[in-house]
Amino acid sequence: MTQSDLGEKLGGISKQAVSKIEQSEDIDDERLKDIAFALGVTFDGLKNFNEEKVLYNTINFYENSGVSATTVSANVENVINNPLKEVIELYEKQLSAIQSKIDEALKRKD
Repeated sequence: MTQSDLGEKLGGISKQAVSKIEQSEDIDDERLKDIAFALGVTFDGLKNFNEEKVLYNTINFYENSGVSATTVSANVENVINNPLKEVIELYEKQLSAIQSKIDEALKRKD
């Protein structure tokens, strides 16, 4: 989102005014609530924003999700090199395998 876009969402203020807000050390809570709403984020998330936390959470999410460049590349390769019918069949098989694992886990839980 550009400064102009944010300015429009904040009631039509100029991009220079948005720049001034960005450079401010202290922003009052009412203005911060307006900014959070305009950005589509929570007030608490914006008020407590910390770049280190974001990087930590992002790294841990991807490390713990099983997503890697290899798995993404393999899926892209399947989509590019296989006709649509074969891709659909592949994903249906994967979905079926996942559903079977879920069913097994639920049976063990009972």
